[in-house]
Amino acid sequence: MGEIVGAVSILAGGVGIFLIGMSMMTDGLKLAAGPALERILAGATRTRWQAFASGVLVTAITQSSSVVTIATIGFVNAGLLKLGGALWLMFGSNLGSTMMGWIVAVIGLKFNIDAFALPMIAVGVAMRLSGAGSRRGAIGNALAGFGLLFFGISLLQSAFIDMASMIRMPDGDGPLDVLMQVIVGFVLTCIVQSSAAAMAITLTAAQNGLLSAQGAAAVVIGANIGTTLTAVIAAIGATPNARRASMAHVAFNVVAAVVALLLLPWMIRAISAGMAWMGYETDPAIKLAIFHTTFNVLGVLLMIPLATPLLHWLQRRFRTREEDEGAPQFLDDNVLQVPQLAVDALKREVERLGAMSRHMVRGALTGMSPGVLAQEHASVTRLGSVCQSFAERMSRVAMEAAAAERLADTLRTLRYYESAAEQAIAAAALQDQTTTATGLSDVYTSFLRESTALLDHIESDALPSDGGDSLGTHAAAMEAAYGGLKAKLLADGAAGNARISVMEEALRRYSALRRALQQTIKASTRRAKGTDPID
Repeated sequence: MGEIVGAVSILAGGVGIFLIGMSMMTDGLKLAAGPALERILAGATRTRWQAFASGVLVTAITQSSSVVTIATIGFVNAGLLKLGGALWLMFGSNLGSTMMGWIVAVIGLKFNIDAFALPMIAVGVAMRLSGAGSRRGAIGNALAGFGLLFFGISLLQSAFIDMASMIRMPDGDGPLDVLMQVIVGFVLTCIVQSSAAAMAITLTAAQNGLLSAQGAAAVVIGANIGTTLTAVIAAIGATPNARRASMAHVAFNVVAAVVALLLLPWMIRAISAGMAWMGYETDPAIKLAIFHTTFNVLGVLLMIPLATPLLHWLQRRFRTREEDEGAPQFLDDNVLQVPQLAVDALKREVERLGAMSRHMVRGALTGMSPGVLAQEHASVTRLGSVCQSFAERMSRVAMEAAAAERLADTLRTLRYYESAAEQAIAAAALQDQTTTATGLSDVYTSFLRESTALLDHIESDALPSDGGDSLGTHAAAMEAAYGGLKAKLLADGAAGNARISVMEEALRRYSALRRALQQTIKASTRRAKGTDPID
């Protein structure tokens, strides 16, 4: 009994160290290669095969399909990548994730790990401590994580050697046995939340005689299905495109798993025959690595004819949230771990909120129903709250100074737009006792004309072309028209042509409209010049 407890303790510790190593390696690589990851994914997805190759390459380098999935969802939400390209990036990511199986089979189970794992940890920690906050520190983090990953594999090997004579895993080849093996793989991945860790455990168990080749292959299939649980959980409450991408990930893994299970005995025999021809027949880990790769290649081949129908089906789903203006269309917690993408997503959401805010200002100028404006303001308020909450979660993630500065700028722009919406709703509450009561039709028409021209210019493509100079011209014209309107109101009040209470209420209304326009100008000046106007 004591031997079993000791072996289980070593197994649990090995899994824990492996997962810590995976986390450190992934985080380090993300920080070290974040901008490069953006450039690769943005520039290499013009065709489905370029997108597929990018997914394979980046996942093989970073050793985390979740990084590619997060980046892919970020680009889709930011409008930089179409959903079709995103599907093939994720399909490529599935194939790229097989690299970990080869690392474990070829390196982790074949060499004296202590001879290079511990020095890697030492060098990595030294780089991390001496280069905190820099790319060197991120690379050191990745290197130390890589060393811990291999050290965890060493402990797994030790545990399975001790357990080989004490326990039996489900290892038959009947339908119920295969089903149990698939369930073991699924549950294992759900528990450790890492298909790479599940793959390492399965390869190590097979290498040490606890599983046959076919039994281990069924466990690998179950582990691949288990990876979809994380995607499904991530899609809960996410944006429509994030949920579509998540469903594509589920579809790929489930379809590939079903076909691989139907062909399982023949695939294992074919791989065994090929390995016998190459002289590697007695190596279970290599056999499983080949199966894992073949399994995912099979999934890609199946998706070639299915991708277009799948895309069309996904585009017809998850549309109800898009109809709610107050629901985010670009924000998704999946992009938080890649700060550059998260800031881009937040900036696009704030611009969408800005368009809603400008529509409110137009409505307040032209006499839109206060009830309709109140509904629009509720949407702006909900979306603004979501943006602020997203930014708060972003601030807890390590990011470069440039990303932090962009985040601060975006939040300032958000504040301007929210203030403009608040002023618009304040002006709308006063609209029933203004123009007609005071005979201000001419000066009000001038103010309305200049204000509308200003908003039209802000929403035109010409805004950034001159660095904001033309915006200043339109703003000055609006201010002059407002000055004329204010002067007329004060003159009418002084001459007794309008009641003082009506004049004061009209002044409050037009002052609120002016402030709404000023806040809109501040937000738009940042977009035109990339600078922060003085409050």
